[in-house]
Amino acid sequence: MMKLWLTIGALSGFLAVALGAFGSHGLAHRVPPEQITTFEIGVRYHMYHALALLAVAWLASREPSALVSTAGWAFVAGIVLFSGSLYFLGLTGSKALVLVTPLGGVAFMIGWLCLVVAGLKLPSAG
Repeated sequence: MMKLWLTIGALSGFLAVALGAFGSHGLAHRVPPEQITTFEIGVRYHMYHALALLAVAWLASREPSALVSTAGWAFVAGIVLFSGSLYFLGLTGSKALVLVTPLGGVAFMIGWLCLVVAGLKLPSAG
């Protein structure tokens, strides 16, 4: 599972950087500033959770478990739902996906809680 999470996390980080550059350079003068701000929030959370996926990869290499995998899939779902809906809003100004955004936020929280529980289950050192 480590290879899967490392690959997904690295690809996600690449996409976050590419989308961030697009938002900074490609959206300027094309959409209102508040839409750029919304897009940038999507990028920020995307990158945070790309890094979280790298942590999932590391943990999966040390102590693989269903909780670690659930955390990884929850982070992926959060990126798609939360960041994806903010990208859509930032690009189009349409609020058609606005109800999806909180579901992505909940997915992020589930992922973090899974990591908390996985961490608590780790054997104590020394």
